[in-house]
Amino acid sequence: MTTAHHPTLPESTGGGGERRTPPGGGPPAPAPRRRALRSEAVSGYLFVAPAVVLFAVMGLYTVGYGFALSFATWNGFTPEWTWVGLDNYADLLWRSPVHAPRVQAAALNTLWVMVFVPLLTVAVSFPLAVLLHQARHLQGVLRSIYFVPYVTTGIAVYFAWRYILQPDGAVNQLLGMIGLGSLEQPQGWLGNPDTALGTLIVVIVWGNVPVAMLLYLTGLQSLDRSVLEAAQLDGAGWWRTNLSVVWPLLMPLTAINVLLSLRDSLHGFQTFLVMTNGGPGEHTNVLGLETYRLAFLEDLAPTLGLASALGWLLFAAAMVLALINLRALRSRV
Repeated sequence: MTTAHHPTLPESTGGGGERRTPPGGGPPAPAPRRRALRSEAVSGYLFVAPAVVLFAVMGLYTVGYGFALSFATWNGFTPEWTWVGLDNYADLLWRSPVHAPRVQAAALNTLWVMVFVPLLTVAVSFPLAVLLHQARHLQGVLRSIYFVPYVTTGIAVYFAWRYILQPDGAVNQLLGMIGLGSLEQPQGWLGNPDTALGTLIVVIVWGNVPVAMLLYLTGLQSLDRSVLEAAQLDGAGWWRTNLSVVWPLLMPLTAINVLLSLRDSLHGFQTFLVMTNGGPGEHTNVLGLETYRLAFLEDLAPTLGLASALGWLLFAAAMVLALINLRALRSRV
């Protein structure tokens, strides 16, 4: 019995005498293939070029421009800046008798907001998420209701809150109807220096709760049921299960909610601008609002350099808080 021997076929060649090899390796691809790859790469670069240019102009250039401006004084109209070095930072922090006291008072108000907004957001959103997770039949409806503050236009919500908190608003009327007239605020809740900042904190928390609750609800739905069943078999009740089992398991989500609340508390100023504009008597002025006022509403010219310097101080504070939060999260994971 003989074995048939097939002659080894030579590698096929394309036009121009160039070899065609599989794309997985071996000699280089033929010229038409290289041209096609080159054309595909060029097409990809052309598609992403507008986004890259836009980011370079609106992102990198703006950031660099603002950083350079923090070392100068400029009123926004003259063609040249006046370089002052670190004078803007010194004026904001301690040297200027006009700006330093305002920045320090705004920093204290911002600190109160940064403490109570994350604390109240977590304290309200976590129980709501637990209750919503157990309400199987009405979960979709309740989730939509709770999410209304987040999807509603911010300016409209702020004006609605201003109307409700007026001296003759719904809050004072409701307190009078239920026999708590002694708690009414004749000046309005935003006009009384003792209640203005606390009221704005409540409004901010009301707007932050939907996102925080949704994050907690997502975490609850992803928990391993066997862990909860094991806790119940060990005799843990509803409170014990949620505080000793569910809460530690959702600690990474708590860190995320705290970080988001801190970011909004440090940089956000829309609520304060629309509802009080820092009043009454600077009792609700925060660092974000002070930056805006230095840039656009300050009569003492020129202050755009001061606004840029204060913005970079806020950026540095946000980076420090983010690093602290990240380190705390890693230590718990």
